Amino acid sequence: MAGKFLRGALIEFNDSLPIPTPNIIIFQFNPEGMTNSWAAAGGAAAGKSGAGSSGDPMAAAGNPVQSFSLDLAMSATDMIADGGVGGGLATVSGIYTRIAALEMLMFPVDTGGGGLLGSVSAAFGGGAPAPKTKIPKGKVPMVLFVWGPGRIVPVRVTSLSIKETLYDPILLNPTQATATVGLQVLTPEVLANTTGILKDVSVAAWNINHALRQALAIANLANAVESSIGMLPF
Repeated sequence: MAGKFLRGALIEFNDSLPIPTPNIIIFQFNPEGMTNSWAAAGGAAAGKSGAGSSGDPMAAAGNPVQSFSLDLAMSATDMIADGGVGGGLATVSGIYTRIAALEMLMFPVDTGGGGLLGSVSAAFGGGAPAPKTKIPKGKVPMVLFVWGPGRIVPVRVTSLSIKETLYDPILLNPTQATATVGLQVLTPEVLANTTGILKDVSVAAWNINHALRQALAIANLANAVESSIGMLPF
């Protein structure tokens, strides 16, 4: 089944290296559905009049906040059947590599030269002095949510819940699980506080996605005009 269908993915970018290095987490199985939620910028009271408000009930503080929630199924049996590198990893560690990659999206990275790849390099440095323990700087990885060519948006992973249902009998590595992932889309207003080349990539992804949304909304005008005939009294 692998390779026959376009699959979604989460792409983590490590900007601590000279060239941003992607860690691509391809969905083993596309979710059967996902929740796409919207909220007004500034919270529920964004349109209410009061202190600091223009008094216009239709005023908006900025772009609305978009979020996604989806369930990702993972199975070592199917990975082994597919073969390749993924099949070899699944034979040894089940689906633990996929789970670990998802979990690392929740952890802050050391933007001074660490990150996932930097930490691995330091761990296998061979005789190099042990790195000093640092307090996390509170900056999680930049992630792109890819759901087809028409929906590629920068996101932050806001929640992750993993239900493991099967294990191998020898090392108890998980072999079957479902991960519920919560994502918040990062708007240009939020990205304005970031720096580096990934900021430009993320803002461009958001703008392209929004331009497509606007084009599709304009295309719907044809349906709207036809549907309004006979509905309006004028």
